[in-house]
Amino acid sequence: MTTPIKRLPGRLPGWAKVLTAVALVLALLFAGFRLSVVPGLKDFFGTETRDRSGPALLKSIQDISRYDAASGNFQVVVDLEKDTKFLPDAIRGTRTLYVGAGTVDAYVDLGAIGERDVTVDDDRTTATLRLPHARLGKPALDPDRSYAVSKQRGLLDRLGDVFSDNPNSEQAVQRLAVRHIGDAARESELTARAETNTTDMLQGLLGSLGFKEVHVTYGSPARP
Repeated sequence: MTTPIKRLPGRLPGWAKVLTAVALVLALLFAGFRLSVVPGLKDFFGTETRDRSGPALLKSIQDISRYDAASGNFQVVVDLEKDTKFLPDAIRGTRTLYVGAGTVDAYVDLGAIGERDVTVDDDRTTATLRLPHARLGKPALDPDRSYAVSKQRGLLDRLGDVFSDNPNSEQAVQRLAVRHIGDAARESELTARAETNTTDMLQGLLGSLGFKEVHVTYGSPARP
């Protein structure tokens, strides 16, 4: 007697295909995690960086008549945490510790001075100038001195970074750092230092031109 041999099916059942696809995705995620964690492993594949940016285009030119009289250097530690209701941080949530360093300039707008703001005596030995109060420029974040200390993300956020076009975005903490630096500049004596430096500059400049007395005051410019 002969026993018939059963042939194995030529196609995998549906549940086997699903398990195979899940295993493949997990393997790819694990490989990506290993590449980001193990130091030096990325260099094994010969990673290369190319700058394909186009040339910078000049959009506009603005004439500046302000005197930058002082500049302040600031540093702030931003601790930004985002939580989700009814979900633990390990599942959904982010926390970023970021060190932001930047500068804020204080300037006096000399272009706002009118003819009535400058008076000179008949002997041209005494000059009186009325200038607008010093103002603060926009905070400028220094990318070379700013960096993220730590990033904590939940499982769903990590998976979202894998499929996101801009993973690990730091725009939120950068905007927060700029805001804190601006607040610190307003609470500092930066504008007072700018007015003192502007006064010293004008007294030295007009003194070299023969003026013996130079009086500088600050306030709203006189209207014509």
